[in-house]
Amino acid sequence: MTGLRSLTLAILFAQACVARLPATPTAPLASQSVQSPSNEPAPTGPRNFLHAPEALARHKARWIADRQHPEPALAQLLDDAGKALAGKPFSVTEKIVLPPSGDKHDYLSLAPYAWPDPRKPDGLPYIMRDGQTNPERDSIPDHAYFSRIVSLTETLGLAYYFTCDESFAQHAGLLLRTFFVEPATHMNPNLNFAQGVRGKENGRASGIIDTVGIARLVDGVGLLLDSPSLSQADRDGLLGWFRDYLTWLRESELGRREGQAKNNHGTWYDVQVVSLALATGQVDLARETLQFAHKRRIGRQIDPDGSQPEELQRTKSWHYSIFNLQAFLALANLGDRAGVDLWHYQTPDGRSLRKALLWLIPFALGDKPWTTEEIGGLKPEALWPIVREAAFRLQDSQLAAAAARLGAHQEDRLWLFVE
Repeated sequence: MTGLRSLTLAILFAQACVARLPATPTAPLASQSVQSPSNEPAPTGPRNFLHAPEALARHKARWIADRQHPEPALAQLLDDAGKALAGKPFSVTEKIVLPPSGDKHDYLSLAPYAWPDPRKPDGLPYIMRDGQTNPERDSIPDHAYFSRIVSLTETLGLAYYFTCDESFAQHAGLLLRTFFVEPATHMNPNLNFAQGVRGKENGRASGIIDTVGIARLVDGVGLLLDSPSLSQADRDGLLGWFRDYLTWLRESELGRREGQAKNNHGTWYDVQVVSLALATGQVDLARETLQFAHKRRIGRQIDPDGSQPEELQRTKSWHYSIFNLQAFLALANLGDRAGVDLWHYQTPDGRSLRKALLWLIPFALGDKPWTTEEIGGLKPEALWPIVREAAFRLQDSQLAAAAARLGAHQEDRLWLFVE
């Protein structure tokens, strides 16, 4: 009965926050339920797709029951959100270098692993050195800015959900309005010039990985939509940007090519498409993409023993093996919202997400030596979050035991999405 009482307190607290707000028509992100084919209106509560809303509600209930002793992860979140309030708005229009289009609103970035060719007087065209980041990439801030708007939106959205403190929503609204909506500062919804290679190509399909965090951005926006600090124009502008960027992902040449990628780029492309489809009410598209992921992603990217051959070819093979699994877990979580099960899917010859996790665990625990190239050095701690989350989603005692051996990080935000 204690758990039921806590959950009831959380619901009442959430309703009390909503009751203070003016009646405003909600956009598809706020009103679409993706848990059943009927698309019935969503219940009151956190509106997010990447992580289970009920997990957030349970943590909120615990905090309401004892606000003097927040869980370490929540305390860290609120501290991060407080610091975020001091940040000024920023925009892709601040860059000095213009994109080839001449439009400063177009996103622009350089390929991280592209370097001047030492055999050429001018270094052109640049050549690739896999895994070795050229610091010249940081001379154009758009990629860092996009990562920052994702992180801040998620942080402020979560803080607003837990506290109903309008200062968090107000600041998030300012940042989002500046980055995506305002005519003078908005980012155009395309990545035509992402990860260009000097002297070779202005933009690449693989540059779409620059917006890898879009599912977190979508969730952060979803947590903010009920706030009066976001006007209807803000809501319409954000949802319109999501729709337009999803159209670009699916219809542009670069987007179509990235969708065909056979490694982590393809998996993360699906994550972006599914999250944006759910956010804009295109549930059939989300389900179709997730259904294809069974064979196109799990069936082709994971071997029967659980290894990921495309990622093992990289010079940072450990990093990319984990990076691809992070995308798979994100897809599986999104699948929960859309009624498509990736967690338990297994090909006839045994390929599955669980098998991929089990394959990596002995290396992280030091029971087996990592024999493929990893120029960044093996970082076992990077595996803990995905093993812990998978253990929770699958209710798997073997994975839970492995996560415990890998070590718990009580201040990690992951704890707010599990337990």
